[in-house]
Amino acid sequence: MTVRLNEDALSHARGLLRSGDFVADERDDWSEDAPSADDGNAFIDKHGMKEYTRWFLGEDTDETEGTKGRYKFPYGDFNKLHRCAVISGESRAGQYKHPSIEKAYRELLDALDRKSGN
Repeated sequence: MTVRLNEDALSHARGLLRSGDFVADERDDWSEDAPSADDGNAFIDKHGMKEYTRWFLGEDTDETEGTKGRYKFPYGDFNKLHRCAVISGESRAGQYKHPSIEKAYRELLDALDRKSGN
């Protein structure tokens, strides 16, 4: 599996942070806040695959282009950046040895915490 950092998604996440479109929640909240597969399908139907890809920091280049399976490491719920997703993603990226994605999550978490006063 070759997973690379999705720079477009990182830029989108930074934009959400700048505009205040984030939730300063806790790690365990992601199990409740994570969008379902049906949510993803509905988002794609409404906004298209290109917009969907902007919500995932990882792109698995071994997977077929234009499929949901190509995109890994979410950071939000298709509406807002979630601190709980960033915490969870950073841990998973480290576990699976994706240092560029882990670093991106760390930078987002640090910026989130500064902006939210954590």
